[in-house]
Amino acid sequence: MSAVKDIVVLGAGLAGVTSAWYLRAAGHRVTVIERRTGPALETSFANGGQISASHPEPWANPRTPVAVLRGLGRADAPVRLRLGLDAERWRWGLAFLGQCRPGPTRRNTAAIARLAACSLAALRKLRHQLELDYDASECGILHLYFTEAQLRHGRRMAATLAAFGFPTEVLGDAAACRRLEPALSWAPGLAGGLYAPEDESGDAHRFVEALTGHCRQAGVRFEFGMRVDRIATRGQAVRGVHVTDTEGRSGLYAGTDIVCALGAESSRLVRPLGERLPIYPLKGYSATIPAGPGAPRLSLTDELHRIVVSRLGDRVRIAGMAELAGFDTGIDTTRAAAMLKRALVLMPELGDAASPQYWAGLRPATPGNVPIIGRGCVDGLWYNTGHGSLGWTLACGSAELLSALLSGFVPAIAFPFWNG
Repeated sequence: MSAVKDIVVLGAGLAGVTSAWYLRAAGHRVTVIERRTGPALETSFANGGQISASHPEPWANPRTPVAVLRGLGRADAPVRLRLGLDAERWRWGLAFLGQCRPGPTRRNTAAIARLAACSLAALRKLRHQLELDYDASECGILHLYFTEAQLRHGRRMAATLAAFGFPTEVLGDAAACRRLEPALSWAPGLAGGLYAPEDESGDAHRFVEALTGHCRQAGVRFEFGMRVDRIATRGQAVRGVHVTDTEGRSGLYAGTDIVCALGAESSRLVRPLGERLPIYPLKGYSATIPAGPGAPRLSLTDELHRIVVSRLGDRVRIAGMAELAGFDTGIDTTRAAAMLKRALVLMPELGDAASPQYWAGLRPATPGNVPIIGRGCVDGLWYNTGHGSLGWTLACGSAELLSALLSGFVPAIAFPFWNG
């Protein structure tokens, strides 16, 4: 076993709490600091619910620039860019375009696929070990295609996924999709689909809440209502973090190691140390409604509109879209309502849409959608951040890899780890 360390984890979302669990399991002393009053109240709160290991292809791919141009001016456009005068946003956007080329897309897809497979196995082990209850479903995910070009891409993707060990089934027409998921009986324009039986879904917020309880029982200390102001260093090593509580009182939490799992805020925090993380927030939306008689059994992905639909117990979660618009978390009800309307077109009896619970959150995205896991620019600084739209899918595997690195062990898979 490696030497026991005093570790401060920054952030109590999916990345932070899973990191705390695996680090504590490795024998370290762990404290988690979170600015909100409880766990998973920001990016992890109301995401789409999909654990989509079979969808490793990043947002940055050769088809995305064309999709962005086609969506200009549309309220339901899957991707919307508002570049403005923010130089950092422009830099990120140009880097994103660079990652849309075929070569980077192939490399990024491979890295994400390896991590996704590792993460799915870790999640299943953890769920059974702790008997976690978070409205989990192991029914798989059905990707829906609405054009012949999409269906052809789905066939190519099935071959790619097979090479990574992910079983899939190509559904060549609408009838096959409807046999598998009767909730799609009235869905117009279906051309076919790709079914990934190994994928899962579940409520990420409930998962993090449950895991937080187990972390506490294992000895992890949680400090809520604490804003992280800056990382304290001594020479070229961390010595803790300066925080401010809700009453304005400041203090220092000392630690031999700091794990930054602050999502989109990560890049802001470490910039004074001279580190530039290529992370920028992509705003996504969700709508949650009570499940109706026509709610699906499977989790679904509309690949044309880039929205997902997941059954979470007696609720249905519809989520998607991406906006490059800075750190704004305001809800554009026009866009959120358009997303919900599309889901109801596919499944008219999906649920009671009279009073949807709309939500918006900031996905911490890197240009190539590969998360940042590894060492920072000063000794004792570590990252587990930048997971974009795959935070739920990659959470457990990312935390397991981080724990191995920090503890001095060889990680379970090959991955392009960050080394500041």
